[in-house]
Order: sequence, then C-alpha cells, then structure tokens
Amino acid sequence: MSKEEAKAISLKALVDKANNRVIFVESDEDFTDVLFSFLTMPMGTIIRLISNHNQPPTVGMGCMHNLYESIKNLDMQRFRTEACKTMLLCPRNGAAPQNKRLKLQIDDGELPRYFVCDINCTFSGHKLLSLYPNADCECGRLMDKTIKLSEKTVKKLVFDARDRGVFVKGLTHFIISDELQVKPSSTEASLSLLSKIGLMDCSAIEEYNIDIGVDEVLTLLRCSLVSKKPLTETLLKQNSAPKFGKEDFDQNIYVESTVEEPESNVDGKIHVKLIVSKSKKMVCYAEASEEFINLVSSFLTVPLGYVIKEMHCSISKGSLTHLYNSVQELDAEKYLKSNEHKEMLINPKLAPYFSYDNHPLGIEEGLQPIYHATEYHDYTDYSYRCELTSDDQIPFGSIRKSSILTVKDPKSHFKEATRGGFVTGPTMFTVTDNLIITPISPVQCLSLLNKLKVPFSDIEERVVHVGSEEVS
Repeated sequence: MSKEEAKAISLKALVDKANNRVIFVESDEDFTDVLFSFLTMPMGTIIRLISNHNQPPTVGMGCMHNLYESIKNLDMQRFRTEACKTMLLCPRNGAAPQNKRLKLQIDDGELPRYFVCDINCTFSGHKLLSLYPNADCECGRLMDKTIKLSEKTVKKLVFDARDRGVFVKGLTHFIISDELQVKPSSTEASLSLLSKIGLMDCSAIEEYNIDIGVDEVLTLLRCSLVSKKPLTETLLKQNSAPKFGKEDFDQNIYVESTVEEPESNVDGKIHVKLIVSKSKKMVCYAEASEEFINLVSSFLTVPLGYVIKEMHCSISKGSLTHLYNSVQELDAEKYLKSNEHKEMLINPKLAPYFSYDNHPLGIEEGLQPIYHATEYHDYTDYSYRCELTSDDQIPFGSIRKSSILTVKDPKSHFKEATRGGFVTGPTMFTVTDNLIITPISPVQCLSLLNKLKVPFSDIEERVVHVGSEEVS
C-alpha cells in the first residue's frame, strides 16, 4: 500500500444511476473534519492551494486572485518587514493546532519555524522570539538562530476512541449531500434527501465505495466555491475544473460600478480618490495610500468562515453556504467536540499578529501560546539542549534554566506604540476595479484610460471614505 493510499479516507456514496450524480455520502469524523476545516482557511491559503493544484491551466478566483498576484508582484521594499509579504501570501491558520490532527493534510505551506537572537539575549536579555527569520532584535542583532519547538510531551496513558475527532466527536457519523449539507446520519435524513430529488425507487440507486486523498479534497475545495454539485464533480469526475466567472468573485473593471457621494462624517475612515467615467458611470481606477492597501491586502488573511458570516452566507454560487449553515445547525453538545470548536468554524479568528490597530473589519485574533526557552540536561546523551516549549509541553530531563519569551510582532522592526499593517508608507498606489494593485504611475494610469476607451474629457475625481460598513 502506498503512502497516499494509507492516508486515504473511505466513503460510501449513494449514486443516482440515471443522472450519474451523488445523492449523498456517508462519512465518519475524518471526512467531516476535513470539510469543516475549509471554514478555518485564510483566503490567501485557498487561492494558493487552488492555483498550485490546478496548473496548467490556472483557474483563478476573480478579483481575489488578482489581489494575490498583485501582492506577489510588489517589490519587497513596499512592505514594512520581510515577513509581511510572506504573511499575506502564506497566511497562518488560527485553527492550525486543530488542523494538524486532520487525517488528510491539504495545506502544503511551510511548517512554522521559530527564531531567537543569541543565548544570552534569549535567557537574560530582551527575551524575544520571532515567528519569521531575520527579524530585528531590540539589541540590534538579527534573530536568525533557529530554535526547535519541543515535541516531547506527556502522553495520555488511556486511549479513548471518542477523542479521535478534530472538530466533531469521534465515533459520530454524518450524511453529506451533493451540495455539502451535513446532517447526523439517520434513516429519516437519508429518505429526506431521496425525496427532495424525487427518487422513490431503490432500483435507481447504486452504492459506491470510494477512497479519497489530498488531490480529491483539493478538487472538492475548488468545486465547492462555484458548484452546487461538488461531490458529483469530484467523486464521479464530472467537469472537475469549473470556471470561475465574473458573477462568482469578479467585479471587472468593465462592469459598471455604483459611485456615491462621500459622507459628511469621515472620522476613522480611509480616504480614496476615484477616477470616474462620467458617461459610463464606472470607476476607472482608484488612487489610494498604503492605509487602504493594508486593508485590502489583509483580506488574504481572513478565514473563509468569517467571510461567509460577514457576507450573510452569500459568498458565491457554490456550496459553502450550506456547509457553514450545517455547522450552525449542529448541536455542539451532541456532535461537536465543544462550543469552542463550533466557534472556531462559524466565527473563526485570525492567527496571532495578523491584525493591526484600527483594522476596519475588527476581526479578532486567536490567543498566542506562552513560549518558554528551556535549557535542560538531556539524559539520553548527557548533554545540555536548548528548546522551545509552549503551554503544557514538558521537556524530559533536568531543567537548567528557563525563560518566558515575548513574541515579536512580525510586522514591526522594533517596539512600537501601535501595531501597524503590512505595507509601508507614505506611498500611493493605483487600484483597478478588479483589485489589481500597482505603485502609482502616471504612464500606467493613462494607459488604463486608453484601454477602457475613456477620453480625458469624460473623467472626474471623487473622494470616498471607506470604513467598517463599506468593507463588510
């Protein structure tokens, strides 16, 4: 058996033979947990995974794909620190500790690493820890020395099968419809799905046993964004490369945009200058400061579940709304590990240090673990080792010295009174209506007007103000 086969999840699928479609699948906690983990993924992670999985050809995600590519193409000098660009292109998941326990790991991003200054500074100096390489320590040196996170923990002596689940309880079973409605397994629920599609004859259905691996889960994630039958398209290999049209994620620069007059009260809002075609009543492009670019680029760090919640469950023509609603409707006491796990899915948080002061979205960050740098006597080879431990981790051996470390904000060079965003300033950018971001260039702006066939006499400038209401 290959490594991939060993990691596969087995499903029973009930198929409508005449129409070659999946009616529903039966699943234990393994597959249900993988599905629910979609809601914890930052948008930047989803774009990266789909793009990597679908080459060639690349299937984009409309304006969000344009945003991702714009950030990738921005020069490193445009960011406050070297870590900022990495944080946007490979955002960390606020539920990463839970997702590490999934049977299928679909996020192929780099595993977290940890960095310190030298030993003296770590134990008796500034006592700082960096989550990204080459950060500046307060002593002036680079934090470029890797410190290993200890995996030596006290193991449970008694195994309980009910602890197997990640978000849902172990030993629970669910049925999942073609459009990703998840319900506790029961005869009543299965008959309801059959009745819904008008199937009353058992001879019209057939049972399939299907093993799915990472590739199939990535295809399912991609299909779930735009299709009402993602299970059919994934498991029965139907139209497995759906196209993302303008109506799904894109607000194209050629589509008319609603332009409103600015409000009189602009306290706490971001000013953006719009270049508008008077005759076509559309935005040609916007001129914006780094403050607006920080806001827009931060969309890549926001978890999918939060986006669905804030968009009132209308993210696209896909099936993720059904998945989100299914979690909301599940009785946490009966089927989920806890109410806290339910909150991770329907109200997911940013990973620590991914927000910044006065962020218009106001999205919360998850709690940062407490990290200790610990030097201890390793009895296996009678040497002294220095390792990082977090929360309840306990290194084996005799502890020589230990120090609580302060995690350095990856977006800051030194200690600052406020937590800033990802992009440095002051500088101005051009933003098209479909979120292509470039440093401002008069030549490029004139070229864009020419491409849109908008004469100079037809344009006017309007200043708008963007706050939390406009962002949502």
